[in-house]
Amino acid sequence: MLNKTMMKVSATGFSILFMALSLSLVALAVYHFNQAFFAEEFISGVIKAINDLFIALATFELAIGILKEYKFEDDSNLFLSIRRTVTRFVSVVVIALVLEGLIMIIKYSQLDLAGNLYYPVAVVVSASLLLMSLAVFLHMTKHESLANNA
Repeated sequence: MLNKTMMKVSATGFSILFMALSLSLVALAVYHFNQAFFAEEFISGVIKAINDLFIALATFELAIGILKEYKFEDDSNLFLSIRRTVTRFVSVVVIALVLEGLIMIIKYSQLDLAGNLYYPVAVVVSASLLLMSLAVFLHMTKHESLANNA
């Protein structure tokens, strides 16, 4: 009884922490966009704001996943719920990484820093490896998912 109560309190605390962090990142994105609107480098400011929003989205997704998995625990469908949460979180992270890599490629191309292009290419390759790992995870857990549904 005490263990479940402690787990629910911890899950609520971590969820509140990650949601507050997500909210602060949204505020930072608004600040970057506002600053870019009145500055000469509008595009780079908008890119900073978009990066902040994607990190905020990933952080918010983590907070929701923690709250859902540990506070409102449903033992009958826990495996499917974890599978869904991992898929959503990794998908958001992959999207954020790919966009970050593409933005870095555009930025380095505009600044004539072609020698530094291997950094964003490494980010995009890492994101693709993470996406392939997610596909392997989903394939390997497909049978467990079907067994739990029956």
